Amino acid sequence: MDPAIVAFGLGVGLLVGMTGIGGGSLMTPLLILVFGVKPITAVGTDLAYGAVTKTVGGWRHWRQKTVDFSLSTWMALGSVPAAIGGVYVLEALERAHGDDFDDLLILLLAITLLFCGVMTLARALFLKRMHDRERDSVEMTRGNKVRAVILGAIVGFVLGVTSAGSGALIAVGLILLFQLVPQRVVGTDVFHAAILLWAAAIAHLVSGNVDFGLAGNILVGSVPGVWVGSNLSVKVPVATLRTILAIVLLGSGLGLLAKAGVGVPGAVLGAFPVLVAIVIGVVTLRDRRNGAGRAASGVGSATSRP
Repeated sequence: MDPAIVAFGLGVGLLVGMTGIGGGSLMTPLLILVFGVKPITAVGTDLAYGAVTKTVGGWRHWRQKTVDFSLSTWMALGSVPAAIGGVYVLEALERAHGDDFDDLLILLLAITLLFCGVMTLARALFLKRMHDRERDSVEMTRGNKVRAVILGAIVGFVLGVTSAGSGALIAVGLILLFQLVPQRVVGTDVFHAAILLWAAAIAHLVSGNVDFGLAGNILVGSVPGVWVGSNLSVKVPVATLRTILAIVLLGSGLGLLAKAGVGVPGAVLGAFPVLVAIVIGVVTLRDRRNGAGRAASGVGSATSRP
């Protein structure tokens, strides 16, 4: 048993349980950059452990009634076949590119992580304005069914190729397309991801891309982590946590770009977290000032009444 991998599994499990984000987006680059695992094995193993982890989280969210089952089902109709197709596209790319395949896969993963990081940051900092339109459930009209299937298909394909995106992309889609409240976003996201990850993991298992020993080490930490995180998701405000996660995703994406041979200057890698922190500070200060202004105006109106 590797204590470092177990510890990383615990941390990632907590994030997945609380936010619905962070499984493949964090563990795959950690396995590649920190532990030196072959990229395609990192993707397959990540999906295998993630299927078990998110099944535990999905069960907890189901018990807490934070899952929109109908919406999850329609997303799965698109995501499951697309994920299996993504795995076979990945195998075709490996055969076509030979020795250059590892760098290609790392590049694809880096682009996915950067996109997920931007989406997660947008969700944490800017999508809060949509709170007034949030709802507990979605009426599955014909249009909503089509949107759910398309969203699932896009995310499923990306996940099958890179193992990343099931949390961040689905979560943003649930907010933008269906305006679900945060607890339902996390619960529906985790529950759907459990279905999707099993499909992709089985496809990678058939292709021989899963390291069972490595997956077992991660699960020792991730299963209790996601159990605890799922319980905390209905008690802890997670906007700041998502912001931190977005920074980690963006930094991981830049690190993978550098590993893939893209000329990312070291100064950019070092300065990036500082620049993002400044942006977060400015936006947070702006939100506080706006909140204080609204509170002051409310007090003024209350005192002016006869």
